[in-house]
Amino acid sequence: MNKLKIAIQKSGRLNQDSLELLKDCGIKIDNGKDQLKVSARNFPLEVLYLRNSDIPQYIEDGVVDIAIIGENILIEKQKQAEVVEKLGFAKCRVSLAVPKRIEIDEAAYFNGKKIATSYPNTLQTYLKKNNIEADIHVISGSVEIAPNIGLADGVCDIVSSGSTLFKNGLRETQVILKSEAVLAKNRNLNAEKEAILEKLIFRIQAVLRAKNSRYVLMNVPTSKIDEVTAILPVLRSPTILPLAQEGWSSLHSVIEEEKFWNNIDALKNAGAEGILVVPIDKMVL
Repeated sequence: MNKLKIAIQKSGRLNQDSLELLKDCGIKIDNGKDQLKVSARNFPLEVLYLRNSDIPQYIEDGVVDIAIIGENILIEKQKQAEVVEKLGFAKCRVSLAVPKRIEIDEAAYFNGKKIATSYPNTLQTYLKKNNIEADIHVISGSVEIAPNIGLADGVCDIVSSGSTLFKNGLRETQVILKSEAVLAKNRNLNAEKEAILEKLIFRIQAVLRAKNSRYVLMNVPTSKIDEVTAILPVLRSPTILPLAQEGWSSLHSVIEEEKFWNNIDALKNAGAEGILVVPIDKMVL
């Protein structure tokens, strides 16, 4: 049987998050010390640990079938790869930043200026779209120091919390693109590998739904069930069980975690009491 070859980052945060995702999908991988290629014990998957910047080329060339990689890297490298699932972690943005003393936020500030970046293709596309003529200075690391040593007037770099910019006397002015980890594939997989990938995506989606959802239990006056149900989005219909106390029921449902606090006052006003919110391990639809 064919094995699906997946590339993940050799080291760094994306590496740990990627392995955690595969683990949550029930895929068991034994990582020996310094091994760059390992096979899963219970799923037709072979893991290759590669340099992040090299992965898009390996996808295009068919050296690997799929990869977990930052979408910003795919965009920057401009290789042929298809994004099949957004994974919701390693969120960041590629942004323009200037020294704090500069009070101008508009992108037009960079007309005729020098910009230091590790993302020249992404930056060039943005500048062309906005009719800005600037000198792009490509450096591979420590981009934030460039304005402080007179190398550039501003930078274009990856931003997560913004703390690195702040520590280097810079402030973010324009967001060029938003990014997160994605599952990307080679466009020419054979039918057998596509079938394996479909099974993997099914597992990933079940894990991602669970991470973003919570199981909600609450006590509700039986007469208010319709009102409470209208507030809570459900998979199909809530589970309703009678309580020992006459006129009351226990209502069980699923809700996106971020929506819970937006709806909590409405639930209480509708008569819900004793509300419990429980994590979900997997969610299969």
